[in-house]
Amino acid sequence: MTPKPLRSSAAVEDYLERILELINTKGYARVVDIASSLGISQASVTNMVQRLDTEGLLKYEKYRGLVLTTAGELLARNITHRHQLLTDFLKLLGLDDEVIYHDVEGMEHHISAPTLRAIEALTAQIQKQPALLKRVKAELESFGHLT
Repeated sequence: MTPKPLRSSAAVEDYLERILELINTKGYARVVDIASSLGISQASVTNMVQRLDTEGLLKYEKYRGLVLTTAGELLARNITHRHQLLTDFLKLLGLDDEVIYHDVEGMEHHISAPTLRAIEALTAQIQKQPALLKRVKAELESFGHLT
């Protein structure tokens, strides 16, 4: 039985994002490292890694480790960019780091490309206009949204 395509699932995105992060920080990503960083079993990671290999998003050799394919790396970089953009936007608004982490983890898998582009444009404009940012934060504080 052929596994279902995985490209759009939140789990795939989480794995690819974590694999790229490990490769960027350690120079490699092994099943044991992925399992440890995601807090799940090595068997679960092995199953997903094998499916990602089937999808052409990485190359996996048992007991050797893995590397992202060009398609896998591109997807992982897009996911990482989306995550960072949402984090930066919410930080601009002065939200608590724990709130930001929780919200970004939920939002990043469900946000559309047009909405993401709108947030990117808004973030750029807010960064260029400190007076606007101050007014937005004051408005949020008046509603009690920063707590």
